[in-house]
Amino acid sequence: MNYQFDFTPIWENFNALLAGCLSTLQLSIGAMVFVFVLSIGPAVLLHARPHSLAAKPFAAFVEIVRNTPFLVQIYFFFFGLPSAGLRLTPTQAALLALTINGTAYSIEIIRGGIASVNKGQIEAGFALGLHPLRIFRHIVLKPALRTIYPALTNQFIFLMLTSSIAASITANELTSVAMHIGSVTFRSFEVFFVVGALYLVMSLFLSACFGILFKMAFSYPSR
Repeated sequence: MNYQFDFTPIWENFNALLAGCLSTLQLSIGAMVFVFVLSIGPAVLLHARPHSLAAKPFAAFVEIVRNTPFLVQIYFFFFGLPSAGLRLTPTQAALLALTINGTAYSIEIIRGGIASVNKGQIEAGFALGLHPLRIFRHIVLKPALRTIYPALTNQFIFLMLTSSIAASITANELTSVAMHIGSVTFRSFEVFFVVGALYLVMSLFLSACFGILFKMAFSYPSR
């Protein structure tokens, strides 16, 4: 093997890689927030009335998104929507695709958590005369989120890793920056070795943040 390893061009462009990391985190965290907000309502509906007419579109949405490749989805939003008169920037298309994809998976995760709540606890809440919203918040949603928290946060971390596919539409994120540096320096091995390490660091960072958030949200009794 005559290949000579040289990480010098990577260190010279390391600021660009760090900027790519920041863009990836911004894109991913934005998608995570949208996913969480958009997933709760459909999850509750699909659990409470899975066979109702209102639930059928959400059930179809989940099946369609979960059974089609993410690459096809992001291509649809970036290359397909302009044919219908809606043109998105690469970052907008990536954010939309990540949100749609993540929501479909998170709906099922949250629905599973809601299903795990003991119905006796809900009946006890009504017997005590608690307001339905308070019952939902403290007796249904919070215990459900506590149960599914590891699965949900793992899904969010996977969403961050999936954002690398946005490089296929030249969205401004880490993999796209890495591809550009690799094409200029011809040091693809070194570039993607470092990029792989950066994705690992970001995954560990998000995992640590989610651990802190768990302690803040679930380690103290509800008021």
